Amino acid sequence: MAAVKPYLEHLTSSYDLVTTYEAIRAGFVALALEKNRRATPFIAQARALKVSASKARTPADLVNMSDIQPALLTAAGLSDKAATHLQPQDKAEAIQGLIKNFLEPAGENFVEELVFRFLLTRGDTLGGSMRNIGGFVAQRKLTRAIISTLTIAGKSYQWLHSTNDTWTPMTEDDTDIELYLRGLSWLKDDQPRTLIYNLTVPLIKNNVDLCLFNCSLEELTTNQSSKAVYNTSKLYIALGELKGGIDPAGADEHWKTARTAMNRIQKAFSNHGLKPQGRAKTTVMS
Repeated sequence: MAAVKPYLEHLTSSYDLVTTYEAIRAGFVALALEKNRRATPFIAQARALKVSASKARTPADLVNMSDIQPALLTAAGLSDKAATHLQPQDKAEAIQGLIKNFLEPAGENFVEELVFRFLLTRGDTLGGSMRNIGGFVAQRKLTRAIISTLTIAGKSYQWLHSTNDTWTPMTEDDTDIELYLRGLSWLKDDQPRTLIYNLTVPLIKNNVDLCLFNCSLEELTTNQSSKAVYNTSKLYIALGELKGGIDPAGADEHWKTARTAMNRIQKAFSNHGLKPQGRAKTTVMS
């Protein structure tokens, strides 16, 4: 009897690949909520700027308020990155241009004008970060699915914090850890399994969304040991390309780029006589 192909457990026909209207609606809502979550710090900064700037009697007084100079540069249309490339005199000129051309004409509403222009630039920063939000939300969904599966099976795990790069044991309260998780490690039949997100694989010399290794987390605790693992081709069990999105118009492009990535991975490993598992995973935010 021929073995049942694994994908048939989830897919019975091409219609199973079609995203439902309910899923599309839920996905767009999820993206909107995430956008608002990321906007929260900018709103708080704008409120703080309004409080500080309100102490100025005229727009010209703002120049002497040292605590809000970075915010004035932002309101002048300069991103944080752009500001690092400017000399002090250039920054002063940008602020003077803001005051002369926009704040002084606003009259007694100059503080409100300042806050609006600050938010305009911050909104552009937010828009840039949102270009990759689909992949971020997809990674969170996948992470939560893996953690839930391990928890239901009674398996303990440790997770790698993306900010401080340290491994943390599982706890009873795992709320929101997917926001900061960059890796997971657990045991499967007494064999170590470690998953790392967004890794530049030396063999491929490209970023791979997820890599599953036959190694323990102890082998990844130092730069030297982790480099040894990443350079050992036979330790790779599976590699995957994760595509997140909900707009039906972008579905074809997701599949094309995922397939290109899979071909690149397969070619690099086959040149060394290896064939790890490869998957192109496309997910939505429903």
